[in-house]
Amino acid sequence: MGNPVIASKTPFAVEVESGKTYYWCSCGRSQSQPFCDGSHKGTGLAPLAWTAEKSGTVYFCGCKHTQTPPLCDGSHKRLGP
Repeated sequence: MGNPVIASKTPFAVEVESGKTYYWCSCGRSQSQPFCDGSHKGTGLAPLAWTAEKSGTVYFCGCKHTQTPPLCDGSHKRLGP
């Protein structure tokens, strides 16, 4: 399996809709961050489906190192420069 690319060292704030499924980019290569655009092909990584339980703002991980995918857990604060 390939290693993810750090797409951003900050999370992506996204307004989500209750019941809607979102496909989070786990590889970091998507041009449609934080969502998948198919750029993971050949990396051994795959998008993660996530369904919103309620409408509102959520913070999707941009660094791809979260321990609570697809949401930010602050892991970006521990990454080097």
